[in-house]
Amino acid sequence: MKIVFIRRISQLFFLVLFLGFCVVSTLGTEWWQLRGWPVNWFLELDPLVAIGTLLTTQTLYAGLIWALATVVLTILFGRFFCGWVCPFGTLHQAIGYFWRRTTNFSQRIELNRHRPAQTLKYYVLIFLLSAAAGTTIARLTATVRGQPLIPALIVAACFIMAGLLAVLKVIPKVEKVGATLLALVAAWTGFALFLPVEHLLASSLQSGLLDPIPLLHRSVNLALLPLVDKATQAASLAARHYEQAWLIGTVFLAALFLNLVIPRFYCRFICPLGALLGVLSRYALWRVGKTKADCSMCMRCETDCEGACEPSGQIRSPECVLCMNCLRTCEDDVISYRAARSAAGEHASPDLTRRGFIVSIVSGLVTVPILRLSDALGLNWNPRLIRPPGALAEGDFLNRCIKCGQCMRICPTNIIQPAGPELGVEALWTPTLNFRIGTSGCQTNCVACGNICPTAAIRPITLDEKAGQNAFAARGPIRLGTAFVDQGRCLPWAMGTPCIVCQENCPVSPKAIYIREVFEPVRDLLPPVASADELSLDFGQPLFKPGRYSTGDFYCRAGAGEPRRIVDNTASGITIGSTRPWDAPPKPGQPAEILIRLQRPCVDPALCIGCGICEHECPVTGLRAIRVTAENESRSMKRTITP
Repeated sequence: MKIVFIRRISQLFFLVLFLGFCVVSTLGTEWWQLRGWPVNWFLELDPLVAIGTLLTTQTLYAGLIWALATVVLTILFGRFFCGWVCPFGTLHQAIGYFWRRTTNFSQRIELNRHRPAQTLKYYVLIFLLSAAAGTTIARLTATVRGQPLIPALIVAACFIMAGLLAVLKVIPKVEKVGATLLALVAAWTGFALFLPVEHLLASSLQSGLLDPIPLLHRSVNLALLPLVDKATQAASLAARHYEQAWLIGTVFLAALFLNLVIPRFYCRFICPLGALLGVLSRYALWRVGKTKADCSMCMRCETDCEGACEPSGQIRSPECVLCMNCLRTCEDDVISYRAARSAAGEHASPDLTRRGFIVSIVSGLVTVPILRLSDALGLNWNPRLIRPPGALAEGDFLNRCIKCGQCMRICPTNIIQPAGPELGVEALWTPTLNFRIGTSGCQTNCVACGNICPTAAIRPITLDEKAGQNAFAARGPIRLGTAFVDQGRCLPWAMGTPCIVCQENCPVSPKAIYIREVFEPVRDLLPPVASADELSLDFGQPLFKPGRYSTGDFYCRAGAGEPRRIVDNTASGITIGSTRPWDAPPKPGQPAEILIRLQRPCVDPALCIGCGICEHECPVTGLRAIRVTAENESRSMKRTITP
């Protein structure tokens, strides 16, 4: 069996497996829904996820140990993940393959030639890892500053001397990128001796924006499967809706359609995971290459090369995705996959420039602190950014969230939504709660989002912890925020219209929404009473629509007596309830008025958990009259509004 055919079987298998995991990331009772399936396995295989979270948190989440297998196998066999496993790469390769079939020999060679811009993905990788490394560098710097002066000076002197030697090219066989990195470390260490530079740094995990595995998860979960759900309701009982689906879908389709310009465009020019695996593959024991330097130079190996790695000459090892097409097309039989370097020579390292390296690493380090100048994590935090139950404090959350959309897919009420740019650049496509969408608020008996999060940005919690019961009774329930009544839009407060929907739907006990009862006159002006008995009044002329005041919310007051509930009305008169007749029938000519009983909702912040059910059920369907914001959320003591 040809190795190319085996590779295609592998790609198809992992693509189907990936899509299957996306489908079963649905809360339900069917056997194919979430039942312990390893739905995060592809994310756990991703070494960029593991390295990113390791840099931002200095810890490695247990499931991400799987990424070590990818690293080891890449060092052994090369970029096997890109060519044999990655489902996103499979989609790119398939589209490029079918599109190339209409091109001739010379056009294929032109499409697959190596381009200098392919180094862009390495700069993207450096930028993202630098943005993630800020806190780690700051802590190391603070540690050095905390040491006694003499040892700190010795360490700093060693770094500075090594950096000077590297810059002056005194150290033999040191690559320019490594020398540049050493010089930057030396300069930073020198500054750290005299200035508290660690306060200038911060970290944020943004690799999920471009990392192909989170990107594909996000695209399938939030753009593709919702279309299937809407058409068939096969995976979800109700149609799913996501606010940023148009933008997420546009990015996904753009990445695919770029293959019509250059095959595997995303893989060659943008993919940071491919860049990371390309760096690791330079140490691969097994590699594609020529068994002898001379060949007929027929260039057939270039026609279907997926990585544009120039196998006809000095192969660019970091670009080779092990598609094995060159082995199939080589008529001279001089290209093989073996544990030896190419006889025609290799480019073992990407063509990075010292200037590009410095710009990438410095821009990555300074971007996050610049974004934080708005104090979005301090006093200027956005109250509309409501995180799911179990979410870490915002700084720690941004250090872990990879924007994969798994929590959004599994949420049974569809209220976990991808954040838009209006909630902050760092928060883009991270999970936030929108209670206007979906089928309800955050259900008190659901903890699904924390148990599917692959990086514990939303930590797994129990129902007891969420409800503040048993062992967690002293701590109380987890609060997502607090509901606030907008009295300018609330029907009982602003419109004189009875409504207690929010109070009726409040799920906590005792209810966090309580009622203030008031009686207000309606706008109808009544003439004096014409006649009356113990249960009715008549005004002697047609005034009302029959039955208008028979809802039970209207009362009548005649003279200085207590209001009586109206049970019915005719065009000219009203009838009150028989259980409470007039003490003395009103006399003809006596004034009377009709009152409406209003139950005005108020929120007790000590009891409100911010579940959002009240906001979802509010009958004011535009801007809700009761809205939840992140005030008083449990994950931040600085946002507490209750003693």
